[in-house]
Amino acid sequence: MGERGFTMVKKKEIVIQSLKHDGTFHRKWHENTILKQTKDEIIGINDATKVTDYDGTIWTSTEPAIFYFHAKKWFNVIAMLKDDGIHFYCNLSSPFTLRENVLSYIDYDLDVTVDPNGTVALLDEEEYERHKEIYNYSARIDQKIKEHVTLIYQLIRENQDPFTESFVKHWYNKAQS
Repeated sequence: MGERGFTMVKKKEIVIQSLKHDGTFHRKWHENTILKQTKDEIIGINDATKVTDYDGTIWTSTEPAIFYFHAKKWFNVIAMLKDDGIHFYCNLSSPFTLRENVLSYIDYDLDVTVDPNGTVALLDEEEYERHKEIYNYSARIDQKIKEHVTLIYQLIRENQDPFTESFVKHWYNKAQS
C-alpha cells in the first residue's frame, strides 16, 4: 500500500478507448501509464502518445497530460500541461471499465474546458442534443449527464481535485520520479 491507503502502480501501461453510446469505436490513446489505481479511481499520464480516431486518422498528442477516471462518476478529466499553463478538458462520459489493460468509456459528447486563466466553457451542446436523438439516450442517462455537468462546475468553482493545479503538479511530479 502506498500513501493514504491506495496502491501505487509502477509503469503499468494501458490503452484508453472511447466509444459512442451504441458501442462503436470513437477514439483510442495507445500509450498511457497508470500512476494510481484504486477500486474507483485511475490516475495516470501520457505524453506524445499515438491517438487513433474513428475515421482511421492517426495523430500524436503534443504535450504531457494527466488523466483522471472514476468508476462511479459520469466524467473524466484530461489536464494538459501546455506552455501557457494547465488546460483542463473534461469529457462527460459513462464511468470507466478496465479489462485486460484497456480502459473504456462511452463519450456523451458534452465537454467542459477550463483554461489557465480560469475561463470555463461548456462545449458541443448541439452535438449532445443530436446524438441524444440518434442514439436514443435514456432519461436516466440524460439526468446523469446533467447532474454531472452541475457537479463539474461545482468542483471547478470550489477549486476541488481533479481541477486544481496542485493535483496536476503532484501527479506530474510522481510520474517524473
